[in-house]
Formats: sequence, C-alpha cells, structure tokens
Amino acid sequence: MTSGLGPFGFGCAGIAGMYQACPERKAMATLQAAWDNGIRYFDTAPFYGTGLSEQRLGQFLQGKRAVVSTKVGRVLTPVDDAPDNGFIGALPALVHFDYTHDAILRSFEASLARLGHIDILYVHDIGRFAHGDQADRHMADLMGSGLQALMRLRDEGAISAWGLGVNEAEVCVQVMQVAQPDVILLAGRYTLLDQRAESLLPLCQARGVPLVIGGVVNSGILATGAVPGAHFNYEPASADILSRVRGIEALCKGEGVSLLAAALQFPGRSTAVASVLLGNADPAGLLQNLNAVRQPVPDRLFQAAAHYALRENSP
Repeated sequence: MTSGLGPFGFGCAGIAGMYQACPERKAMATLQAAWDNGIRYFDTAPFYGTGLSEQRLGQFLQGKRAVVSTKVGRVLTPVDDAPDNGFIGALPALVHFDYTHDAILRSFEASLARLGHIDILYVHDIGRFAHGDQADRHMADLMGSGLQALMRLRDEGAISAWGLGVNEAEVCVQVMQVAQPDVILLAGRYTLLDQRAESLLPLCQARGVPLVIGGVVNSGILATGAVPGAHFNYEPASADILSRVRGIEALCKGEGVSLLAAALQFPGRSTAVASVLLGNADPAGLLQNLNAVRQPVPDRLFQAAAHYALRENSP
C-alpha cells in the first residue's frame, strides 16, 4: 500500500478550518488542485473539524481512486453546541480519547461512512506528547484490546494497513517493541529544523516500516521564517527557535533558494521516508508548495543546516 502513496500527499486538516476559516468552495478547490497536480494520497482524521475534513474529502473523492488514511483514538459525539477545539466552522461534536477495541471499531465505522473508503488507519496521538500523565492509561487500552481491532480490520480486508499517527519518536519505539505497524505517520519530528526523531529512521528501515512525514514546516515557522509571531510546535516560537531559523534562513539566502523549498524537500531525502504531506487551505498555497518542491536545493545546504537543527539531546 505504501508504494502507492507517492513522494507527496495532501494533509486535510486545513480544509476543515484549522486556525482559519475554510469555506466549502475553497476546500473543494484546494483538493482539486492537489488532484490536478498528481497527488493521490490524502490524510485526514475525525478530529479535523470534528468530522468535517472527512466529510469534505469523501465528497470530493466520489468516483475517484486514491489512497486514503484516517485515524482512530478520538471518538466524536454529535451535540447541538460544542466547545472550540481549534477548528473554525467545525461540525458540532464532543471529542474524547478512547483507544479500546470497541471504540476503535466505532470510530472506523463512522469515518468510513463519511469517507466511503479507507486504506490506512493510524492510531492518533498516543503517547506522552498528547496525554502527559494519562499516557500509560491510554497505552494500556491500546495494547490491551485496541491493537486487536486494528489487526482484525486489516486481516478482514476492511483496511490495507494500520499504523501510528504521532508527534514523538519515543512512542513509536514503545509500540514497535510489542507490535509491527505497517506504516508510521510522524509529524514535526523529522524536519529541517527538528530532527529529534532521527534515530527512529534506521529502526523503521530495519523493521520494514515506512515513514510518512507531516508537519514539515513545524507549525508554520519554516514557511514564514523567523518573523514576529511565528509559531513552532503549535505555540509561539521561543528565542532559541527563532535564532536557529535565522541561521537556516541565512544559509538559504546564500544558496539562492527559499526556506520553504528546503523545508519541504528535506524529509524525502531519506530512504526511510515513503511520503511527505503537504497541507494547505487554499489552492494558491498548495501550488506555492508544489513549486517549492521542484526548486533545486544543493545537498551542502542540508548538511550545513544540520548545525541549527534540534537533535535528540536538545531540550
């Protein structure tokens, strides 16, 4: 299945109003731009707009054949009025974490109804990055019964593959000690700026687990540069991060290439990486990214930029 992903896929959080409104017409135009430019892998999740992203993607893909991944771990309960969860214009639903067998099956069936077809099912945000002190409890649910649901869905042919969709390498290693995911979606931890998951790559290669890399602009700073208000890792960038990005920007300027081009192309240089997700909320932004991935970037820039990257021993 991962052989059909292509070097670039499309991440569908933005078309569900992540951080800014995305009317349906714009969402559909963005998906069409991705399709017209040869993208055939689309990643979504129930959490994105509490079902809105899946709903829009399913509508767009009617009559089309593409690789679709979505996620389990958050269960939606429709309500008349729901609290803000970071998505503007989201469908009204309450969200709670549940990694047990029955919850995963319920989540899958609801996603399937919205999407019409699912190839890959990722376990969404398991681990300490998302759960802190509750991480062990959720991991116990996944290991106790949740994995059985995932393997059952794969073995019965309801999906082609299951994996992890996370923001940390540590939980990937933890799960791989007891199970064999088919693929891992890692967001924000193998980028031009943040390479704290670097040691995960040889493990994945040795186990035959391909990586999909998301969050390649680290919440925006590798697209905007070190400007006032730039975000890194879902929050305002620290002085240290701003300094690191300024260093990378200077290297890019010296080579005559854009920071965005270097950021989008960095992960795919590794043979461990099967696909890199591009995420946009409008066609113009997507086309800008697609143009950036075609811009020549010399290897020496990537080598020099490693000096500024966060590594595994970074705070």
